[in-house]
Amino acid sequence: MSDPVGKLPSELDQLPDRDTEETAEWAASLDAVAQAAGTRRAEYLLRRTLQHAEAAGLALPKLLETDYVNTIPTSAEPEFPGDEAMEAKITAWNRWNAAAMVTRGSKYGVGGHIATFASAAWLYETGFQHFFRGKEADGSGDQLYIQGHASPGIYARAFLDGRISEQQLDNFRQESGGNGLPSYPHPRRLPWLWEFPTVSMGLGPLSAIYQARFNRYLQNRNIKDTANSHVWAFLGDGEMDEPESTAALALASREQLDNLTFVINCNLQRLDGPVRANFRVVQELEAQFRGAGWNVIKTLWGSAWDELFQLDTTGALVRRLREVPDAQFQTYATRDVAYIRQHFFGANAELVALGALLSDAKIAECFHTSRGGHEPRKVYAAYKAALEHKGAPTVILAQTVKGYTLGAGFESKNANHQMKKLTIDEFKSMRDKLDLPIPDSAFADGKVPYGHPGANSPEVQYLSERRAALGGPAPARKVHHVALPAPAERSFAPLLKGSGKQEMATTMAFVRLVKDLMRDKETGKRWVPIVPDEARTFGMESLFPSAGIYSPLGQTYEPVDRDQLMYYKEAKDGQILNEGITEAGAMADFIAACTSYATHGEPMIPFYIFYSMFGWQRTADQMWQLADQLGKGFIVGATAGRTTLTGEGLQHADGHSHLIASTNPASLNYDPAFAYEIAVIVKDGLRRMYGETPEDVFYYLTVYNEPKVQPAMPEGVEEGILKGLYRFNQASDLENAPAADAAKIQLMASGTAIHWILEAQALLAADWNVAADVWSATSWGELRRDALECDEALLRGEVRTPYVTRALEGAQGPVLAVSDWMRQVPDQISQWVEQDYTSLGTDGFGLSDTREGARRHFGVDAQSIVVAALAQLARRGEVPASAVKEARERYGL
Repeated sequence: MSDPVGKLPSELDQLPDRDTEETAEWAASLDAVAQAAGTRRAEYLLRRTLQHAEAAGLALPKLLETDYVNTIPTSAEPEFPGDEAMEAKITAWNRWNAAAMVTRGSKYGVGGHIATFASAAWLYETGFQHFFRGKEADGSGDQLYIQGHASPGIYARAFLDGRISEQQLDNFRQESGGNGLPSYPHPRRLPWLWEFPTVSMGLGPLSAIYQARFNRYLQNRNIKDTANSHVWAFLGDGEMDEPESTAALALASREQLDNLTFVINCNLQRLDGPVRANFRVVQELEAQFRGAGWNVIKTLWGSAWDELFQLDTTGALVRRLREVPDAQFQTYATRDVAYIRQHFFGANAELVALGALLSDAKIAECFHTSRGGHEPRKVYAAYKAALEHKGAPTVILAQTVKGYTLGAGFESKNANHQMKKLTIDEFKSMRDKLDLPIPDSAFADGKVPYGHPGANSPEVQYLSERRAALGGPAPARKVHHVALPAPAERSFAPLLKGSGKQEMATTMAFVRLVKDLMRDKETGKRWVPIVPDEARTFGMESLFPSAGIYSPLGQTYEPVDRDQLMYYKEAKDGQILNEGITEAGAMADFIAACTSYATHGEPMIPFYIFYSMFGWQRTADQMWQLADQLGKGFIVGATAGRTTLTGEGLQHADGHSHLIASTNPASLNYDPAFAYEIAVIVKDGLRRMYGETPEDVFYYLTVYNEPKVQPAMPEGVEEGILKGLYRFNQASDLENAPAADAAKIQLMASGTAIHWILEAQALLAADWNVAADVWSATSWGELRRDALECDEALLRGEVRTPYVTRALEGAQGPVLAVSDWMRQVPDQISQWVEQDYTSLGTDGFGLSDTREGARRHFGVDAQSIVVAALAQLARRGEVPASAVKEARERYGL
């Protein structure tokens, strides 16, 4: 048998054929089928053969796409264990109250979304009734990532089970007066109900994967038994366009996270219209997930379609479904039967014949409303199959109609995401469709009523019994506070006493501190080092052999550096999470670790260390997610500043992360200059986040890669370190101190810039007889936060002086603030400084150069600081104006 003309070579050409005659017979058989029964029959046999091979575990490439039909046929659906009629009543009440809540709120202009939950109601209800484990069960229960736009339906269910009042429903999206409900899942706003913030689209699926992964991490490290915890992530098909939604699919399959299920509500619509107008999003998602190694379950068609598929003896229906684009199918859902007969069944003679066998009512039912995601039996079958599948995560692609049960004005309409209310007549029609006992008299005042069958009704009793059997209410967030003991003082002592004559960068100082803290008998195992494939850059390779890099497979190979002291060690109980080149993934890991105190009742102490440029700039949305989820831990921006990372250039030069961080109310931001400052900040951070009265905050520390001699901590500076400012030394402390009547100035700096102003202090004294005191500003942000609180207190009639004002009280001369950041960072405090205030910084783009060259370029080196200080004093008439010009010439500026 000759090869087809132009056939491309494949990997099969590289494998020896042990029996060419047998191979030729198989090929001839396929040719014979194609000639006798047609190419479609041949294609069918090949697909069935490949599916059988996959099920048998043969090592063949998987089919990335299957037919546009349900994965689980009706004949294979398991027995439904619940009372379907009772669950339908409960779902009807939830649908009603979700729509009523948003409609009633629309008169206040607060908005809301109706159509998303209407399409997904059974996806949630089936889970709540039969699958989602609550917090009162053994272990930690399940973790539920609720699709943000479906929140009205979750509130409606909490109203039905008595956890939310009618007044709260009426305060949906109106929180300022108290007793309100946040628009979306916001744990910080409603911490007893919501566990995970999900409405920043794409972050939910990413976080769900890393939450499932962190559950296994806790299990493998023998910290918490999470074997029974399952992560459920509810997503929209439009949401899957976000790059974060699919960024970690391979990780989930690679680590065999069968404790994870994605449920994608494929209503084929996003905010403005079809998700894939000219294509089929379900098929695209199936290929994407199957290609990544996931188990895929398609739940597309309702039971009304069974008759159509049974009549499809030629496969014409399946082929037609596979070729119709989503936007056209949405059109079928809104058009009459005549249109469907003409445009769908009229495509070929086989379909015309099939359509002739169907009644108009059957066609209308199938194309208008019958979807797998609207039938509890089909949803139950998919969920059960997902939990029973082992060795890989599962995605359920459930097709629904957006706006289902809301009436013809909503269902499958492009604008339904923006439609915020129903009319009274539409509500009455919805009531009749749902068979709810709400009389017309309830609408007498023109206001749609809430509905509740009563606390002792069969519906509420059934709901309560099912939730009790599954471990309590859901969703729910419960915190069982466990205070961690303070680490031993010996861990902090080396940094407090300084480095002697040895130079040490603050990045290394932090790593050394954490390495010592990880040895602490009480809390050492709770540290979770997280790094995106830059551990060696930050001097963390010494942790590899001692702490180990987490891998659920352990180490199945011999590392190339096994004979070295600091070899690359992976372990099933490894402590380090080395995430590869993914700041988003590392941040998702960090969030899971930061919130373990609530999710699992196990407080962990994560620190996530990264190039500072690639933290807040790249993943600031996740930092807000962290704050919303009430996370606790240390974020460490290493190789910080715009001029310390020599040679790397613009894209690596961070001069603005502190500015971005200052916008996050939960982030406590520090830019320590010395190792002892790091020790004081970390020690207090452990107390504030993990002590007897824990705060819902996290820390952002920036550390530098510039080796410097680290001094011992002066006496009495702890308060200033934590509040953000203290005087490091005075001009009078210098060996060659200026004269008593010398002009005076206060030099203030954070981070590595402290060394520039110390050099400038000496130059001012020696060359210009100017007395400069040096201040270490450990946190511009904390100084500003304190000042803002004082301003707010003044509005309440309380007179309080900001710490920065008090600290500088009596300091003579103007203030010159310097940092390796944009000037906006130190300028945050300017309005509360009573002295004349100016600043120097590294505004603009970074560049590749030596540290000295970059600092001269930005005008923040010691000599530039001297000139700026003299200019400030000259404006005040305290030094001759000529001194500024003379200094510029002397220093070659």
